Amino acid sequence: MSVIEIINKLYNTSTATREELNYLLDNLTKKDKEYLIEKSHEIALNNYGNNVYIRGLIEFTNYCIRDCKYCGIRKSNNKADRYRLSIEQILECAELGDKLGYKTFVLQGGEDPYFTDEIMVEIIKKIKGKYPYNAITLSLGERSYESYERMFKAGADRYLLRHETASKELYESLHPNSSFENRRKCLENLKKIGYQIGAGFMVGLPKQTNNDLVNDLLYLKELNPHMCGIGPFIPHKDTPLYNENCGTLEKTITMLALVRLMLPKVLLPATTALGSIDPLGREKGLKAGGNVVMPNLSPTNVREKYSLYDGKICTGDEAAECRACIEKRINKAGFKLNISRGDSLVLSEEEINNINKNIKIEKIIKENLDNISLVKKG
Repeated sequence: MSVIEIINKLYNTSTATREELNYLLDNLTKKDKEYLIEKSHEIALNNYGNNVYIRGLIEFTNYCIRDCKYCGIRKSNNKADRYRLSIEQILECAELGDKLGYKTFVLQGGEDPYFTDEIMVEIIKKIKGKYPYNAITLSLGERSYESYERMFKAGADRYLLRHETASKELYESLHPNSSFENRRKCLENLKKIGYQIGAGFMVGLPKQTNNDLVNDLLYLKELNPHMCGIGPFIPHKDTPLYNENCGTLEKTITMLALVRLMLPKVLLPATTALGSIDPLGREKGLKAGGNVVMPNLSPTNVREKYSLYDGKICTGDEAAECRACIEKRINKAGFKLNISRGDSLVLSEEEINNINKNIKIEKIIKENLDNISLVKKG
């Protein structure tokens, strides 16, 4: 079977064998890549139209107990300038995001023991109390089933936990004192609890092979996540991998396109990391099947401190500037910004209808409470 025939098979059936995927990655020509991107873009349009969904990112702590070898906020990096946002600061970020039209807030941080279940539940309830029809996405790393469940019951909707790599040996070489099996178990637990889950991996990791990338594709196909974050490996100067080569835009775009073909309904971010290695990286990601962007809502004085890799873009821009800039770029690339919650089509029609029904109920309750408040003031 030729590369083009494998791409067509993926386009028509969303499936391919391990052997076919390995053959494709080993033999992909420039012309093949152009065809792959064309077909992945077509699949994205068939499912989501030319919509690009926007999420407001709040990076609220760069403390972390993990020591992942590629990460700039790893525990052993003594040069990291650590910070934690207060609950009040997090709520201010959410307020700004709501004013700018964001309907999803992404609370992201290192694995910081300071943010206990009690504190996270308080944060989630306060955000939901003020913005009941906005979605809350969490990205806090590995926690217990009970912890995930408590945050879900408090009102969290989604959880991002990149599996990083689906190859056990490679995973363990990059994550000291971490369990490959537990990472997967966390994703299973999150899905079981009812979260919309996001997995994902890095492209261009040291010693990563095409077979490792095929492992990622097959794992994602089995997991069937609602979201999938894929970005290039970018070294950080204060980590053990500081001298390694960066992952390429070309290979990352190829993997984005393949994920879109294998998971037609997944939400697929065009990541900041793509824009950090190429001025038009995010736009190229969108044209390869991406449909989510996550501009930063964090205070500008902490953005550079949340340094997962070197060369991160947009650290000095105000939130309103990020919002205006990203919309302009999206429109110029031929897409339109969609400011709805943008729930994943991986959800069943019944699940999406229930979400919309609950949002309508929450809006009615909020409007009635606002009216009662006005009457009392009058």
